[in-house]
Amino acid sequence: MRLMSRIAFALLATAALVAGGPASAQQKLKWAHVYETSEPYHTESVWAAAEIKKRTNGKFDIEVFPASSLGKETDINQGMALGTVDMIISGPSFAARSYPRLGIAYYPFIFRDADHLLAYSKSAVFGEMVNEFRAKTGIQILAYTYYGARQTTSNRPFTDCAGMKGLKIRVPDVPAYMATPKSCGANPTPIAFAEVYLALQNGTVEAQENPLTTIEAKKFYEVQKAIMMTSHIVDGLTTQVAPHVWNKLTDAEKAIFTEVTREAAARATAQIKKREAELVDVFKSKGLQIVSVNRQSFIDAVLKNAPLESMGFTRSDYDRIVALK
Repeated sequence: MRLMSRIAFALLATAALVAGGPASAQQKLKWAHVYETSEPYHTESVWAAAEIKKRTNGKFDIEVFPASSLGKETDINQGMALGTVDMIISGPSFAARSYPRLGIAYYPFIFRDADHLLAYSKSAVFGEMVNEFRAKTGIQILAYTYYGARQTTSNRPFTDCAGMKGLKIRVPDVPAYMATPKSCGANPTPIAFAEVYLALQNGTVEAQENPLTTIEAKKFYEVQKAIMMTSHIVDGLTTQVAPHVWNKLTDAEKAIFTEVTREAAARATAQIKKREAELVDVFKSKGLQIVSVNRQSFIDAVLKNAPLESMGFTRSDYDRIVALK
């Protein structure tokens, strides 16, 4: 009888520990992205992970996995639904695969600049998309980080859409990226990203488009004479939380996750904007011509030759986003 009592007591003690003891109080979460450890998307995610831990009194122990260590961008997006990943930073183009309305952020010239993108991230129209995306997938989008504006480099400078006519330009084989050069009569040529430098060097193509930070990292400035400040696609990344985590958070915890990830996004955005501004002078010092363009000529051509409806978007969303200040 005493033996049974001791066993019963031991079981009760174990149950008490499992239910409310220190061993179960802390939740370990995996936060994944595809960017390098030196980039602000990673450094600010690490800051946010530590800050969430601090503000929740150690309840959430978040480990950040950079540089595709938990898989490519497609993999980590799928992992949110599978429960293998708890948080991610990812381009909204991946979320748009399950909720296409989000893809309008890639329609050329929809954003004037980084500040316009950030205004969109705080707007009612984006709020609707966030709610509808969560209703469809269970995934909560918390924050938006500026990634960079895509500019055009070429050995043949131009100042408007007509000036692109006949230009052989490397672009990714994606409709949103092809829309601008096609609309202006250029000759868009898909080439693997790893081969772009060589293609520019040997004249297979005479132009390409990427954010200034990528132009710097990939040394495209060595084989190009001019940078046209087209800003045809202003890109961003979203911070997302998986449904198996979000749905279990208290309202107070949801507020902490939201506040901290938005602080981190703002910090990373400031760093990206600063570097972009610095790079204009860096490229000038290397002898490149920095060219301002007539953006309206591009906008008119894209709206005429690659209309919103052809990509599955609505004029209503477009007008609301373009009107944001």
